[in-house]
Formats: sequence, C-alpha cells, structure tokens
Amino acid sequence: MSDRVSREGTTRRTLLVTGAAVVAAAGCTKYGEESDGGESFVPAPTSPAEKSGSAQPPAGEPLGTTSEIPEGGGKVFEAKKVVVTQSARGDFKAFSAICTHQGCTVDKVADGTIDCPCHGSKFRIEDGSVAKGPAQRPLEAKQISVSGNQIRLT
Repeated sequence: MSDRVSREGTTRRTLLVTGAAVVAAAGCTKYGEESDGGESFVPAPTSPAEKSGSAQPPAGEPLGTTSEIPEGGGKVFEAKKVVVTQSARGDFKAFSAICTHQGCTVDKVADGTIDCPCHGSKFRIEDGSVAKGPAQRPLEAKQISVSGNQIRLT
C-alpha cells in the first residue's frame, strides 16, 4: 500500500488513522455521561414497573388492613402496584397488579377474579393464574405477612 499524498497534502494513512481515532473516541463516552452533543444515553425501561415509573415499596411496608380485603375478593393497591386477595377466610395472598399481557394495571377484584381493564384478562384470586385471556402467564406472586390486622410486604 502506498502513502500517496492527496491534492490537499494529506496522506491516505493520515486519513485512516484520524478516522479510527474519531470512532474510538466516540465509543469512550461512559454510560449516562454527556457527550459533545449534550445528550446522555439512558436505556429504556424494561419492566412494566419501570415503565410506569413506580418503584416497589420496601419490604415490611404496610399495604393495608385485613378488614379492607373482603372474603372471596380482594383490593388493588394501585400506588404500590400490588393486589391482595382473600380467597377463603384468613387466606391472604398478594400478586403484582401489573397484567402479564401488556403491562396495564389491574383495576378491580370481582366474582373471584382480578380483572384488567385494558384487554379483559382475568386472573384467579386463589393463585393469580389466568382465568381468561389474552394474558397467558399468571400474575407474579408477592410475599406478604399478616400480623394482627396489618398486611405488609416482606
């Protein structure tokens, strides 16, 4: 390969080395650090909770009281993205309130199911399994503890 000089006096090798240096420098910006363009790279949220901007409450945070959860029903704690059910007297269960179909928040518990308003999916209050699609996966189970009349995430 020859080192020919262009009309402007720049060699082909100089152009290649300069181009490689520019490409390498562009790849050296740290994650989240501003580049010369003033923009920063922040990845898109990957989970429904991240998309909604809601963080899960810390373990041990009170959700509500047992008197708020009717036997054979449940209650959606929308702000905390959790639904608590009581399928039989004293049998409390908790699930994510995020529908596994497309990430909508379930909005009610009625007739033995946890219902999503977006596309009509229904989940059984006993175990969060799908009672009616289009969802194909059960709601994610959450761990709770019941002490006295307090229900807490654990």
